[in-house]
Amino acid sequence: MTTLASNDSLLERLAVQGEELSRLRDEVAAWQAKVAGMKQRDDTTFTTISGRALNPVYTPLDVASVEPLPGEYPYTRGIHPTMYRGKLWTMRQFAGFGTAADTNQRYKFLLERGQTGLSVAFDFPTLMGYDSDHPRSEGEVGKCGVAISSLADMETLFDGIPLDQVSVSMTINGPAAILFCFFVAAAERQGVPIAKLQGTIQNDILKEFVAQHAWIYPVEPSLKIIVDLFEWTSEHTPQWNSISISGYHIREAGSTAGQELAFTLANGFTYVERGIARGLDVDRFAPRLSFFWDVHNDFFEEIAKLRAARRIWARHLRERYGARDERSLKMRFHCQTAGVSLTAQQPMNNVARVAYQALAAVLGGTQSLHTNALDETLALPTELSVRVALRTQQILAYETGAANVADPLGGSYLVEALTEQMEAEAEAIFAQVEAMGGTVAAIEAGWFQREIARSASRFQAEVEAGQRTVVGLNAFVEDNEPPIDILKIDQAAEVEQRRRMVAMRASRDQALVDARLAALTTSAQDDRNIIPAMLDCARAYCTLFEIRHVLEQVWGAYREPVFF
Repeated sequence: MTTLASNDSLLERLAVQGEELSRLRDEVAAWQAKVAGMKQRDDTTFTTISGRALNPVYTPLDVASVEPLPGEYPYTRGIHPTMYRGKLWTMRQFAGFGTAADTNQRYKFLLERGQTGLSVAFDFPTLMGYDSDHPRSEGEVGKCGVAISSLADMETLFDGIPLDQVSVSMTINGPAAILFCFFVAAAERQGVPIAKLQGTIQNDILKEFVAQHAWIYPVEPSLKIIVDLFEWTSEHTPQWNSISISGYHIREAGSTAGQELAFTLANGFTYVERGIARGLDVDRFAPRLSFFWDVHNDFFEEIAKLRAARRIWARHLRERYGARDERSLKMRFHCQTAGVSLTAQQPMNNVARVAYQALAAVLGGTQSLHTNALDETLALPTELSVRVALRTQQILAYETGAANVADPLGGSYLVEALTEQMEAEAEAIFAQVEAMGGTVAAIEAGWFQREIARSASRFQAEVEAGQRTVVGLNAFVEDNEPPIDILKIDQAAEVEQRRRMVAMRASRDQALVDARLAALTTSAQDDRNIIPAMLDCARAYCTLFEIRHVLEQVWGAYREPVFF
């Protein structure tokens, strides 16, 4: 049995008389002795999903401090004083498949049913910076997301959707700046003032090197593009989040909750340092830095992770980087329920998993939420499964009472203790990273990658040994499960995309395309901010791969070293 902590306690901070504190310690010790010999279940390890040992009960002795109220520094209890009593979180569904026209219809379907923000899923060729008619795109066009190869596709994607009224999130990293320029140019074509654009471009290349591997350029030029975007958006699109620093993919790759927290924040601090090194005032760009967290199955650990994240970010931005604007200190984030937790076996069980994960995100104080569909472990979601996922958020918002109180689990001895433990673990990891020379050095040495691999291996071993129960997978298994209907994307999307690419290339001004690409090359060679030249390329209907290729000729391509 784990010994209960006896650190500086909540009771001590409240100046409770010494004899009362002593009596509580005696009562806990007597209780521990009483239960020490009692039978315990042998079908679980009594640890969090990350392997963190849990006490059998938590008391004020496990809590070191009383947190300030919601909306007060360091924002452990939430960044807004009234949280969801003032405004509900943005309800998003990650959506994209086939052609831009196909996905446009899905977006209108979701908006008509009460979704309050759009989140774009791109196909694999787009994620890697290839046009739909590139040889390497064959067989993959529109399969895992929507195919976007130029401004023409972006215009179709948001046809009839006013971009000054809908918040848009785009999950893309290696070619993120290019897709952002397509989006800005599409807004201009709609007649929307770009200063009114609201949304987020993920644009987090460091976690690509660590976990997801959708990169193009080497580390340093990739970081340069990100800071270029910080600089440009702070001036031209002040309501747009220029990055979504993502723990989601780190967790999906197999990290623990503590590793997701620490690795993601370490990446975030690196982006801040690069912005400052450029000569930018931290308060000029930090207010538009946002985060993206995975919400896994361990209910209380996930809530504690989100609370600890806010507290660490606020403290480091103020004390380490000199931020003074309150907006720089307030960590704003999107959450998505854990795709890696979904099972192909008994997929209806995923509805319950997603509901509890969504509740954890809300109790943890998220500003935006995506709920996975029950069939996403098998294919892109059907309209039915997407509707159930969206209704899950709406039931949570309007029927459970979870949105009525800011930080309703604040003061829970378990949650407060876990929050402190998560913070301490993160700080220890930061020290390790600094000792290796910083985040970039640790990435190049493969340290993050190896740590994630070890955690993933441990978890998988526990599942295979039956030490970690996954309902429907290694326990409560059923034979002869009936299949469910899934969404299938046929080759028609690729055929249509190739046709569109031919028509677009024939209709554009090729001399203008060549001139704009040449200007982009010069901008990169001269180490200028490349966003203005890239935006000019987008306006001229230069394609995704054309823009990628001219920059690759200047900077080269990233080749991952062998770490294992």
